[in-house]
Amino acid sequence: MASGTLGQSAPAATTNTTVYTVPASKVASFTVSICNRGSSASTVRLAIAATGSPSTAEYLEFDTTVNANSVLERSGIVATAAKNIVVYCGSANFSINVHGFEE
Repeated sequence: MASGTLGQSAPAATTNTTVYTVPASKVASFTVSICNRGSSASTVRLAIAATGSPSTAEYLEFDTTVNANSVLERSGIVATAAKNIVVYCGSANFSINVHGFEE
């Protein structure tokens, strides 16, 4: 059983980025922390998706504003095998961390 940090990324701006994919035959329970390192507010999208390009039904957050030097955190997320945690950031000033466990 993997536990701790499951995925990390400092994604490029305005690009869908898969931060973590639940391994085959596993279920994952985790928290996603989205940190804006920039000096101005910017938006972020977060999805649990079947592919790297989320459909409209797969978003947990959509164009949510994260203030400068602040964090948006979503906890208590559970995802099944092969699901992708995908982010899309309005600027290149974000750090994304997924931490939890797989079983």
